[in-house]
Amino acid sequence: MRSATMQPREGEMFHVVPVIDLRDGGVVHARRGDRGRYPPLRSALCTGNDPVEVVGGLLRLHPFRVVYAADLDAIQGSGDNRPALARLKAGFPDIELWVDAGFRTADAVRGFVASGLGDAVLGSESLDGLAPLLALKADPAWERMILSLDFRDRFVGPPDLPDRPDLWPRRIIAMTLARVGSGEGPDWNRLSEIGRAKPQASLFAAGGVRDGNDLRDLAARGSAGALVATALHDGRIGGAELEALSR
Repeated sequence: MRSATMQPREGEMFHVVPVIDLRDGGVVHARRGDRGRYPPLRSALCTGNDPVEVVGGLLRLHPFRVVYAADLDAIQGSGDNRPALARLKAGFPDIELWVDAGFRTADAVRGFVASGLGDAVLGSESLDGLAPLLALKADPAWERMILSLDFRDRFVGPPDLPDRPDLWPRRIIAMTLARVGSGEGPDWNRLSEIGRAKPQASLFAAGGVRDGNDLRDLAARGSAGALVATALHDGRIGGAELEALSR
C-alpha cells in the first residue's frame, strides 16, 4: 500500500534529476547497488558512455537544471573521477552538479565545495559517525550540502542518524539502493517516514522510478523531486512528460 508522504508545497517546482554513475572516467549502468557488476552505460540518448556525451544526450532530451553524479571510485576508495567532473563543469557551466564522492569528513566536504565543481552529497553509507554533520551544521558549506539517507534492506550509516533530523540539511535524498535500476517503483513507505521526520525539508526520491506516473505521484505527494537514470535512457520517461512536470 502506498502511504502518504509530505503535503505539496505551494509554488515549489518538482525537479527530475538525472543520475550518472562514474567509474574509470566513464558512465556505467547502476542496478540494485551491486557496484562491482555495473556495465558501461548503453543509452538511446547518446553514443558511448563518455560523461560529456551522456550529459549532452540528457540535455537534448530536456533542459535539466541539476545532474547528480556518483563517483563510484571515490565511494569505494579506489581513486576518483575529478577529471571527468571538471570536464562536465567546463562543458556545461550552467548545470548544477550534485556529487557523491564518498565524503567521510567535514574537511572533505569543505574542500569539494571550495573546488567549485558542485554541491556535495554526503552519503550516510560513507559516514562512520555524526561528527561531520555536527561540524558542518554551523559552516557555510552546510547550504551546499545534500544528505543522502541510504538504505538496502535497512538503513546504512550511523545508527543514530535517522533519529537526528536536527542534523539533516535542507535537501535530503531517500536512496533505496536495492531499487536502483530495478523498475520496482519508489519506496513509498520510506519516503513517508522521512517526510514525517522532517516535513520542512526538500525530499528527493531515489531508486525504482519507473515512468511518468511515478513522477506525477511523487510530485502530488509532496516530494521536491526524483533522481532518475534507467527510465530516461530506455525512453520510458520522455521529453513531453518532463516538460509537463516542469510547468
